Amino acid sequence: MKKSNTPETRVKNTEPSLKNSDWVIWAAWADRVTFEEIKKKTGKSESEVIKIMRKNLKPSSFRLWRERVKTKSLKHRKKFIIERKNLRIKVNKNDFT
Repeated sequence: MKKSNTPETRVKNTEPSLKNSDWVIWAAWADRVTFEEIKKKTGKSESEVIKIMRKNLKPSSFRLWRERVKTKSLKHRKKFIIERKNLRIKVNKNDFT
C-alpha cells in the first residue's frame, strides 16, 4: 500500500549532513565537488582530506580514489578552468580547417 501521493526518489549514495564527518568522504568521492568547495564548507584543506580518506578507506579503495582524483580535472578548479580553455581552443581551431 502506498504511504503518500508524492513520489519518493531513492538515491544510492545520498548526501550526508554537513555536520557529519562522513560528508567530507562523500564530497571527496563526488566528481563535481572540488577541493576548494570542501575547504569553503568545512575548513579542511586538500592534504587534510587526503589524511581523512587514508584513515577511513581500505588501502585498495584509497589507491583507487587517489588515481581518480589525479585524472579528474574537476577536483581542482584551476585545472578544470585550464582544461575548458584548451577544449575551446581545440574546437575553434577545428572550425577554421
